[in-house]
Amino acid sequence: MQETEFWRRMDAHLGAAYARTWAQSIVLADLRGRTAREALDAGVPCKDVWRAVWRMLELPARER
Repeated sequence: MQETEFWRRMDAHLGAAYARTWAQSIVLADLRGRTAREALDAGVPCKDVWRAVWRMLELPARER
């Protein structure tokens, strides 16, 4: 997954304006206590960040 796909999915589920705020504000235990933005900036693969977001938001399996 590329970062553009990650943000497309985030926008689809949280809305374009809120997705960036959420990614910078919400700390995810699955990302070792980092936000999605911090994890991406640290080089964590986008698909791993998405999976952590997916679990946190309790999205349907088809969205994985």
